Amino acid sequence: MKKLSQAIALAGVMTAVAVPAVQAEVEVSASAAVANMYLWRGQDLGQGVPAVSGDLKVSAGGAYGGVWTSSGDTTAGQEYDLFVGYGGESGDFSYDVSAWTYVYSGDDEENGRGNTFGLTDLIVSAGYGPVSASYYYVLAGDEDYSYVTLTGEYDKFSATLGMASGIENIGETTKTVYDDSDYTHLDVSYAYNDNISFTLSKVIAQSLKAEDAATSEEDESYVDEDLKVVVSYSLPIEL
Repeated sequence: MKKLSQAIALAGVMTAVAVPAVQAEVEVSASAAVANMYLWRGQDLGQGVPAVSGDLKVSAGGAYGGVWTSSGDTTAGQEYDLFVGYGGESGDFSYDVSAWTYVYSGDDEENGRGNTFGLTDLIVSAGYGPVSASYYYVLAGDEDYSYVTLTGEYDKFSATLGMASGIENIGETTKTVYDDSDYTHLDVSYAYNDNISFTLSKVIAQSLKAEDAATSEEDESYVDEDLKVVVSYSLPIEL
């Protein structure tokens, strides 16, 4: 009930913010992208399978809403994200508040990523100049899960430090139970031009261990710590 009340309150705030924006010019934008993997919070969700994604966004003033979709998640299937938010700038200071709901075609709470199914995040971001921070608060889903990012930009380079904690997963294939799921990853990106970018991603710390339910083997790493190299190509779509 508490989460429902929070969601209703959020919807009310978004509606109140969006009303003045009706007077502003409405813009519709879209884009498509392809990458050699689906990188999500320092993890390759597609296990090496390339991902194709696209988005459609409607904005008016600082208010916006739309849908983002992607393939490449071999565990969960096709992904559809619905979002609504409001953001703006004042001098060097920037801010953004949005709500995202993640929907999967293979929705199953026991397939290894149960924390992301039926999940709605409230994302609060603030920035000053080239530095910004974001906090992901779970409105619906695994209430113990949280995610925080700190991002810095310089010219064509950017770096993001992401910290995830509180995941409790059950792996359907490996039959392992995961607990104490805290990890930190670092992503360093380079924008070659407006379309092509390169990202190096590495899990630099984790407390999560896996205990095999059948053999009781311990100290198996759950989060893949291998260095991941992502090459992506994005293209805006004329509407």
